[in-house]
Amino acid sequence: MTFDAPIVDLRTYTIQLRKMAEFIDVFDRLAMPVQLKYLGRPLGMYTSAVGPLNQVVHLWGFPDMGEFERCHAERDKDPDWPAYLKASGHLITAQENRLIRRVDLPSLK
Repeated sequence: MTFDAPIVDLRTYTIQLRKMAEFIDVFDRLAMPVQLKYLGRPLGMYTSAVGPLNQVVHLWGFPDMGEFERCHAERDKDPDWPAYLKASGHLITAQENRLIRRVDLPSLK
């Protein structure tokens, strides 16, 4: 929702070997339009280059936990969301979700 978000949803998907391009295509075509409608633009989306491979990480910012929960509940009710879940299920081998909080350091103000 915001690039100066106090709450960040950090989600990591592990994708089947040699299926990254297919996952990115499915995510962009089916998930992203729904995500943008309810979550706004992501802070970023990345693939792993070093360490555990075959991973996609995306980050979404929220002003507070209530907004995080509200936006996800609305997204989950969208009639287009199940198409993404169905199309991506065979591509994802693991998923991890973290909610992280911004640290307001005086030196960064």
